[in-house]
Amino acid sequence: MNDDNMSFGDEHDEYEIGRTECEDERIAIHGAGHAVAARLLGKPLGGATINPDQNGKYGGLVWGPRHSVAFGSDDDAADVPELCGQLRDLMPQDGEVRGDAADTYLHVLDRCIELGAASVAERMLLPGEPVPSVSDVEQAVALATLVCKSAEAVERFLSFCEQQAHDLLRPHGPIIMALSIVLKIRQTLTGAEIDDVIATTVAGLQLAAERRRRVEWRKGELAAERFRAACDYLNAVRLPSSAQNRVQQSATSGSEGTADVTGLIILKGPDVQSVGAICCGRT
Repeated sequence: MNDDNMSFGDEHDEYEIGRTECEDERIAIHGAGHAVAARLLGKPLGGATINPDQNGKYGGLVWGPRHSVAFGSDDDAADVPELCGQLRDLMPQDGEVRGDAADTYLHVLDRCIELGAASVAERMLLPGEPVPSVSDVEQAVALATLVCKSAEAVERFLSFCEQQAHDLLRPHGPIIMALSIVLKIRQTLTGAEIDDVIATTVAGLQLAAERRRRVEWRKGELAAERFRAACDYLNAVRLPSSAQNRVQQSATSGSEGTADVTGLIILKGPDVQSVGAICCGRT
């Protein structure tokens, strides 16, 4: 870049690798979407990076524990499309039992969900449409052709996988954001470091949720105490002081003909008939 044309903003917005900070953020979120989807599906990870390949093969990578590149092969093995082409003729044909190939069908489904998760993460956290990843699309189409017979079936299958990825990632937006931030800062993370970031973020979210629950619980306790105090106050002012005195007198008096606060006659004698006569108003 010509120094005469470089502005102050260009100096801070562009890195030595030729990408802007916004591009790094998008690639970090893209990779975090791959990684979080893989872990949610129970797949182990070898690592992730946002550093581009020097030969321009990729802008960022997420790879498995036994590979040096994302979701597939290393430099010594065939790439995913070529491998799928070799496997296609081995898949069960019409009328053949498919149970032996069940693992392959499940692998294709999980892998296509992982591949689609990157674009889903970009839609969740960034404005506009995601930047298409040629590698992701090529791998997803190649994998889908193992279980689909037509281009229309491939398109619908990949749309289904993308919806599955959306449903999988939607509750975990904060985790994707946290992982993308750490990935952007560190640029490269191992599988263990990715798991640590995810675990730390989950613990923080759970702690925040517990604190909110305790705050709400305390609000309920205070409301109950205020309600109880209001009830006690109403009970205290509802009964006049003269009535309170009569109640106390009726409790302490030993005479046979003491009247209580309701106007009834309280008798202590054994004569039941006299009780009935008095209650009817006769003397």
